Amino acid sequence: MATKIKLALIGCGGIAHAHWRGIQSHAPDIEVTACVDENEASANAFAEQTGGIPFTSLTEALATGDFDSVDLMLPHDLHEEAALQCFAAGKHVCLEKPMAHTLASAERILAAGEAHDKVFMVAEQAQYWPDVHKVAELIEAGAIGDVLTGHGFFFDPLRPDPANPKPWRYHLDRAGGGISIDGGAHWIRPLRIMLGEIDEVFAATQSHVEHMEGESLAHAIFRFRSGVIGTFQALTKAGRMGPIVDFRVTGTDGELIIERGRGGRLMLYDNEHPDGEVVMSDVVTGKMNSYGGELHDFSQAILHGTDLAAAPRFAMGEFRTAQAMYRSVESGTWARVWD
Repeated sequence: MATKIKLALIGCGGIAHAHWRGIQSHAPDIEVTACVDENEASANAFAEQTGGIPFTSLTEALATGDFDSVDLMLPHDLHEEAALQCFAAGKHVCLEKPMAHTLASAERILAAGEAHDKVFMVAEQAQYWPDVHKVAELIEAGAIGDVLTGHGFFFDPLRPDPANPKPWRYHLDRAGGGISIDGGAHWIRPLRIMLGEIDEVFAATQSHVEHMEGESLAHAIFRFRSGVIGTFQALTKAGRMGPIVDFRVTGTDGELIIERGRGGRLMLYDNEHPDGEVVMSDVVTGKMNSYGGELHDFSQAILHGTDLAAAPRFAMGEFRTAQAMYRSVESGTWARVWD
């Protein structure tokens, strides 16, 4: 039996750096043996870091590379072609979220992945955030009484690149949307973990970032199957911001707050702790470690047949929620997530 999986990094852009750091620190059963990017300099640079063999073509890598699994980190519109190619080659597949740039493409990938006899995982690092699971645990234990509402606020600092004023994420036909479908997914997943599945949404969006075709600001009301009404906000902009609360869950007997500043803290406010009790500190470190957590989960599913923390079909929740937001913006009415 193999003691390590041999992994090819497909796409050596920005997110690949986070995945590589995660592998080094938290996924000891992964050996990177190939680095694939159409940009030869990027492929070579990552190969030098990881010890893998560089390739500028996925087809060539699948034909001659030595690996049994892939980590697909490509622009959203390239996900389907690459995933189907890797399924056909018999590889275990870890696919960065969102699954695709359109619902039809995502459904085709999901169907092919579920029919695939190897491990298929959709990478969503928020599934591995310890503070989010602690909130869910405290809610279940009744720490704040009956949940009344919840709120998630995703802020992504805008860092324009003068050399590339319109990156691929700014193209609607490539990304499939704006901030909601992309980074916002990392905040929608925790809301689902803490408050349950989302049934329908009512949304408004705005585009204020130059060259960005998708939305750069989004507000939405989420109606959860539990009956809870929550809110979601996503924003990218340059310039300073005040203190940020990533998540707030309010109950009849108290409130749980995940702060971003000061390394991040999970705070409990109730009658016993009116000024707040620190439940967890430095939650930012836990979030950064989640890249390694997801890839370790992937490796253990391959090596030992363990269940993934979240099946690929569960990952459709963030994608379909964002799609429902876009439909709501168009119609000016509530939009169902799962219809």
